[in-house]
Amino acid sequence: MKLSHKSEYALLALIDLAKYYPNLRKGLNISKDNNIPKKFLEQIFLTLKGSGYIFSKRGANGGYRLSKKPSEITMAEIVRLFDGAIAPVGSVSEHFYEKSPIESNKGLVTVMKDIRDYASEKLENTTIEELK
Repeated sequence: MKLSHKSEYALLALIDLAKYYPNLRKGLNISKDNNIPKKFLEQIFLTLKGSGYIFSKRGANGGYRLSKKPSEITMAEIVRLFDGAIAPVGSVSEHFYEKSPIESNKGLVTVMKDIRDYASEKLENTTIEELK
């Protein structure tokens, strides 16, 4: 598993919003404070808003805030939203199965499942609240 820049920035933005929860936060401040390119952040926020993770309000007193409590958002949800499978290969993915060459070797499949299980468990049990 390798996180994309989108996942990394999404996690940073959510952690930032968690620090100010339940208050609104300006996108420009999130962008500057976390070194996230503004246009990239806007794309990320569209996905997060469409998936119900954030709320936005327009205007001078507008901004963004989490739609859920930070303790209710796991790293796994965000990684899957932006990057898909957490598994190192598609054939051991529980949510995004794809046939792969290693299926012919049970030893390799077992190792990859162990890696998937560890990564998945860690990400499923780590919330945005814990990271702020």
